[in-house]
Amino acid sequence: MTDLMFDAPPDFETEIELPATLPVLPLKETVVFPQSMTPLAIGQERSVKLIDDVVAGDRLVALVTARDSSIESPGWDDIYEIGTVAIIHKMIRVPDGTLRILVGGLHRIRIAKHISDDPYLVAELTAVPDESVETPEVEALTRNVQGLFSKIISLAPYLPEELSLAATNVDDPSALAHLVASTLRTIPTAERQKILETVDVEQRLRQISAILSREVEVFELGSKIQSQVQSEMEKGQREYFLRQQMKAIQDELGEGDPDQAEVKELRERLEALTLPEDALKAAERELGRLERLPSAAAEYGVIRSYLEWILTLPWGTFTEDNLDLDNARKVLDTDHFDLDKVKERIIEYLAVAKLKKEVSGQILCFVGPPGVGKTSLGQSIARALGRKFVRMSVGGVRDEAEIRGHRRTYIGAMPGTIIRSIRDAESMNPVILIDEIDKMGADWRGDPSSAMLEVLDPEQNKGFRDHYLDLPFDLSKVLFICTANTADTIPGPLYDRMDTISLSGYTEAEKLGIAKKYLLPKQLKSAGLKRAQLTLSDAVLRTIIREYTREAGVRNLERRLADVCRKVATQVAKGKAQKPRVDEKKLREWLGPSRFSGEVRKRTSAAGVATGLAYTAAGGDVLFIEAAAYPGKGNLTVTGQLGDVMQESARAALSWVRSHSDQLGVEETWFSEHDIHIHVPAGAVPKDGPSAGVTMATALASLVRGEPVAEDVGMTGEITLTGQVLPIGGIREKSLAAQRAGLKRVILPRENEAELTELPPETREAIEFVPADTIEDVFAAAFSSKVPAQSRRGPRSVERQAARPRNGT
Repeated sequence: MTDLMFDAPPDFETEIELPATLPVLPLKETVVFPQSMTPLAIGQERSVKLIDDVVAGDRLVALVTARDSSIESPGWDDIYEIGTVAIIHKMIRVPDGTLRILVGGLHRIRIAKHISDDPYLVAELTAVPDESVETPEVEALTRNVQGLFSKIISLAPYLPEELSLAATNVDDPSALAHLVASTLRTIPTAERQKILETVDVEQRLRQISAILSREVEVFELGSKIQSQVQSEMEKGQREYFLRQQMKAIQDELGEGDPDQAEVKELRERLEALTLPEDALKAAERELGRLERLPSAAAEYGVIRSYLEWILTLPWGTFTEDNLDLDNARKVLDTDHFDLDKVKERIIEYLAVAKLKKEVSGQILCFVGPPGVGKTSLGQSIARALGRKFVRMSVGGVRDEAEIRGHRRTYIGAMPGTIIRSIRDAESMNPVILIDEIDKMGADWRGDPSSAMLEVLDPEQNKGFRDHYLDLPFDLSKVLFICTANTADTIPGPLYDRMDTISLSGYTEAEKLGIAKKYLLPKQLKSAGLKRAQLTLSDAVLRTIIREYTREAGVRNLERRLADVCRKVATQVAKGKAQKPRVDEKKLREWLGPSRFSGEVRKRTSAAGVATGLAYTAAGGDVLFIEAAAYPGKGNLTVTGQLGDVMQESARAALSWVRSHSDQLGVEETWFSEHDIHIHVPAGAVPKDGPSAGVTMATALASLVRGEPVAEDVGMTGEITLTGQVLPIGGIREKSLAAQRAGLKRVILPRENEAELTELPPETREAIEFVPADTIEDVFAAAFSSKVPAQSRRGPRSVERQAARPRNGT
């Protein structure tokens, strides 16, 4: 049952006689000041008994603060000596056995003597009165404390406004200090106790003033922070309400939240795909992150782009292969003239794929000069198989990231060209043509050819990882076809992964057929002409081929035909003629003078010049080697931007000629009295290789003998110091170049004779091929007259004869 006791509060100025001894009630984290009212909660059993006994008597009790609030039952050593005598005005007994009391502080006291510890603390007390002197300083401090306290009341929400009026009406400085100290909750217990123990009123006011100044600064800062937070909260709430209103409006219009609609669309697209487990987990993880991000976040666009790439790739989408070999042959014949061996090799490749029921395995690589149809062969293969076709050029690529992509941490990152090609093909098994693979470079950004090793290896590309996607992607069903002008610059490990198919240049007959069947109809269509409006005879086409083009492919031929078609289109557009007649006279008028005519005969008419045959990335070519002599000391000068190997061939040729001076009919002292200069025209074009050795030796022999080389002879082969002619490469390309240049005979190493069977029939009919074992065989065919028989003059001639190699060695 609740026990309530009420007494009218006494007048603090009324003198109450202080008993000699009083019970002492320790307080935790509470300091009771004189002339103040303080509520207390009593819970300990001995404290409850103390209050009961006090209430039953005069209701006076000594209130002293404990030094350490963590001690459950403080003793004499655990409490301060200075405290306050208070009177209990009201007590409420709570059903749980605890008490709530309201006490009024009367006087400051000091514990003088310990009387008893049980059942509670009882002590003998002495009064500690204030030391107060009315001075201007005390008056100023009083007013300052009143002003600061009023300011704090306006800032602290827990202090009522009435306190400001009460503090203003307090005249006693000591009472004002006690009022402020007992009212402010933020003053620490130790500081409260220090204020209580300060008997000098002026000093006490100074302490209160310093505390109030500090509290004012803290309250103002807190108020500023609170206003900022409140402003931000109001702004956030305002945006929230506006977003809710916008959402409601969009729902009414049937539009919905755009962000959520976008995420919902991505999720629906994801569910419609059949992704591998790794890709599905990655997509769901990123989609979950996207749902939690606001659309204004910087990472929102990055994640969305990543998901778009995953969703746009053709996971599990394949086109059905058409492995009908007859259809494939028909497509190849329709798209390309001749190239029988190349077509046969492609048909064999497709036949193996048909038996294995999958088009995979070795990577095809078409190697040949420009303009011979390497790229169009890849298109024809894709059309024959019924697959999508994508061309990607890697010529000049130096950054590995172009192949593997950039990681998502980079701004503007995207997948590499392989993944982009798959995306563009919309199929997991397209035909991807990697064009100009021999022209990939490497620098500090990486080596793209090394990245290609994984792409073009059927055993590794099943789990190809692009840096951007960072997911395994299966490339094993992709048919990769590479093209290159020369295989020399393709890195060895990469070249080892390819099945090379060589494409040589075209003969005149083949170019004629290509022009009539493919190039001319194409250019007529491009010029807006009908087939009946222009007819070019075989003679006119041969003139264009012979006198206006000299190349392995047909690109320049197509350009010249385009020139003719534009001239005809101009005649038709002006109304001068609907079917202009184009003969050789009109052709020369439109295309100008012949660009290639009689060059070999003109260049080889003087002694010291020989015609060589070279193999370049653009096909075969004719190479003129010139030699000149002038008085000197036997030095050799080589010019024409020649590589190391070619310069070594020049020195080897000179050494052979000098060692056989008597056989060539030259005085032995001639070489020591003359300097020799070997030059290869077209000095701006780099040249290298050993196959010009016999040509240089022939040019030197022509120089020292004073006899020109036959004008219709071209030659190729490497020379040794013993006069042997070693085999070289590019026989087909060099033979076609000789045919284009109008040569009638070609001298070549005997070991290359077997390769002549691969030449077109018209080339074998147009050119007489002379196999040679030694340089003497070359001279016999190159000069119109026989080489003079070697004179036997003493032991030196015998020694040279023994050193000469026999035929066939």
